[in-house]
Amino acid sequence: MTNTAEMSIAKAINAGIQKQMQKDSKVLVFGEDVAELGGVFRVTEGLLAEFGNQKVFNSPIAESGIVGTAIGLAMRGYKPIAEIQFEGFVYPAFDQIVSQLAKLTNRSEGHLSMPVVIRIPYGGGIGAVEHHSESPEAYFAHTPGLRVISPSNPNDAYWMIQQAIESNDPVIFFEPKRRYWLKGTVNLDTPPATMHQAKVLREGTQVTLVSYGPMVVTALQAADLATAEGISLEVIDLRSISPIDFPTILNSVRKTGRLVIASEASTSYSVASEVAARVAELAFYSLEAPVLRVGSFDVPYPPAKLEELFLPDADRILEAVDRSLAY
Repeated sequence: MTNTAEMSIAKAINAGIQKQMQKDSKVLVFGEDVAELGGVFRVTEGLLAEFGNQKVFNSPIAESGIVGTAIGLAMRGYKPIAEIQFEGFVYPAFDQIVSQLAKLTNRSEGHLSMPVVIRIPYGGGIGAVEHHSESPEAYFAHTPGLRVISPSNPNDAYWMIQQAIESNDPVIFFEPKRRYWLKGTVNLDTPPATMHQAKVLREGTQVTLVSYGPMVVTALQAADLATAEGISLEVIDLRSISPIDFPTILNSVRKTGRLVIASEASTSYSVASEVAARVAELAFYSLEAPVLRVGSFDVPYPPAKLEELFLPDADRILEAVDRSLAY
């Protein structure tokens, strides 16, 4: 009998970290307010009480120092999990991540491994100010040497955080903060897939709809609405932003002939752009219409009262679907 539990995404990440810490004494958790407070979203709540302040501890408000400490700990054989409190706070650590963390294994000719997980809550939908609602994943996906993943549901969150911790390569683990409280069934016995495998969440025949992270829920809502209008969408959750599982996408596009990509990030120079370019390159003769992208506008993140206009919704996705089908 399969062992399952109902969890939110936040609780699933917590449970996945807890399981790895119980299994491996080299796993450490640190960041701003992650210990007594359990993080601003309470994702690390309870870990200090179970594992003590040698394994779970607060850092100074210095993101470059947080990542630098993680690099040093990895060099000494530990498996650090470093939290960046909000995605907009990661930029002071950008040099450490792209110049050191991503490069050290190659620079040392494989003598050093970097089993570092950097947890980053990202995306909008919580009514916060700038630097608390951004989607910076393309910066890190563009950097060779980093693995970049993002779960969209509790089951993936539970297993993908564990797979990230077990990786010998650095993993940027983007957590869709507005979905933290989304609940679902978690299979506690068997992982759904490897962390870099995309998943077809809904079979369809007319248009392939690709998304990831917080936008997957919206994509599924769009697919439900499309069904009511007699339109069949195939919904794919990327799960992994770098590397991307292109075979799964290409197989779908060769069936449907159309592709719409939806994410919270601005569409210019984005993950969606890379998916569009690769599909146009590898499945050109299967396409019945241009690949279309749906995302936020190319402006800085707006005040909270404009957030609903800024972020893509199901209607914006369906408008792109209609344009695709009109070709």
